[in-house]
Amino acid sequence: MIFAKRALLAGGWAGRIRVTLDGGRIAATDTNAAAQPGDVRVDTLLPAPGNLHSHSFQRAMAGMTEHRRAGQDSFWTWRDLMYRFTARLTPEQVEAIAALTFMEMQEAGYAAVGEFHYLHHQPGGAPYDDPAELSARIFAAAAATGIGLTHLPVLYSYGGAGRVPLEPGQVRFGNDVDRFLRLVETMGPAMGGLPEDCRLGVAPHSLRATAPEDLSVLLAARPTGPVHIHAAEQPKEVSDVQAWLGARPVEWLLDHAGVDGRWCLIHATHMTGDETDAMARSGAVAGLCPITEANLGDGPFNGPRYLAAGGAFGVGSDSNVRISLTEELRMLEYSQRLRDLSRNVMVVGEGSVGRALFCGAAEGAARALARDAGRIEVGGLADLLAVDGTCPTLDPLPEDQLLDGLVFAASDGVVTDLWSAGRHAVRDGRHVARDAIVADYRKALSDLIATV
Repeated sequence: MIFAKRALLAGGWAGRIRVTLDGGRIAATDTNAAAQPGDVRVDTLLPAPGNLHSHSFQRAMAGMTEHRRAGQDSFWTWRDLMYRFTARLTPEQVEAIAALTFMEMQEAGYAAVGEFHYLHHQPGGAPYDDPAELSARIFAAAAATGIGLTHLPVLYSYGGAGRVPLEPGQVRFGNDVDRFLRLVETMGPAMGGLPEDCRLGVAPHSLRATAPEDLSVLLAARPTGPVHIHAAEQPKEVSDVQAWLGARPVEWLLDHAGVDGRWCLIHATHMTGDETDAMARSGAVAGLCPITEANLGDGPFNGPRYLAAGGAFGVGSDSNVRISLTEELRMLEYSQRLRDLSRNVMVVGEGSVGRALFCGAAEGAARALARDAGRIEVGGLADLLAVDGTCPTLDPLPEDQLLDGLVFAASDGVVTDLWSAGRHAVRDGRHVARDAIVADYRKALSDLIATV
């Protein structure tokens, strides 16, 4: 049981809340209640958002790509180093990095993760004896941390738009669609040891890394479950796809791929106004990764028009150069302000921007990850986040400004507790398995960085 001084329930703020859990779900939310012996006592209880887009292995690259080289650095020069780094990773290192990354996500306030997993094979491209070896390492990391996992194995068949052959740095990712589907079939049983809230989706990497006929085969074979895809992250990607298919990436997907509420379009950064409106109407979730999009020089998402059209969004940490829920939401709003020379942008009409960002991200990520979460309500998954509302940053604020303070002024250090589908993973600000996870990470990575 959890007793909170206050909680943001589906119907709004309420005081003296006692939340009863039944396994991984919320069985009751009693207001104006009294704490009972044995209750976990917290100050402020919130729905815990999911992190809808992560490449966990890239966490170990953080800080390695911030040295300027001759010429102009870009996403494409960053990608060269990422390929060199990827070529050296062992299965043990993949697992250790993922566990550290998932732990840091939970300590930052994320209850779940969408792992966009495109690392499948050995260096050189040969499959492991168990073709799902590296996915099994992700499952092990999820089990060690208790995070809610939506696993998104990636179909990556080509090195560029127009069926360009894979580059040497991409061969660990590569599968044709038939081999990919056989690989995915092995993952369902392999996930059997994980909690029942974990999910399996698919992720055609992007239009530049697949082809229309392969995408059709994939969607026919996987008619249900989440579908995530990179879309329009870079202007070069947009122009390359348009030259090949005669339409911009988001435009082509909306016209030909049956995009609906099970889809998450990651980034969708470079869209026209008409694409923005049509994507919002489709029911798809925009998967926004503002810290990575700033770090890689991608550009800002068209937030105001998308929200005005009723679009859903969530946030993800993508390259994991920085894992922070509050900073991700803050960067999303600030990117809009910098572009538009305006303030308080990411809210429809009037009201709290912090609440619009936080609740919008929680509900959008829950949809994208196929989790019955995003709100505190009876029957939903107990994805719950507790913050210390008595800290100096938040204590003076009334409830209707508390989420503004959390998003724009506080650090992730205000997180005291985190439950992933009822699993109490963070207590007093620390993950319960932090010491063991950090020790495993240091051991596994001791000789990796110096070789890149």
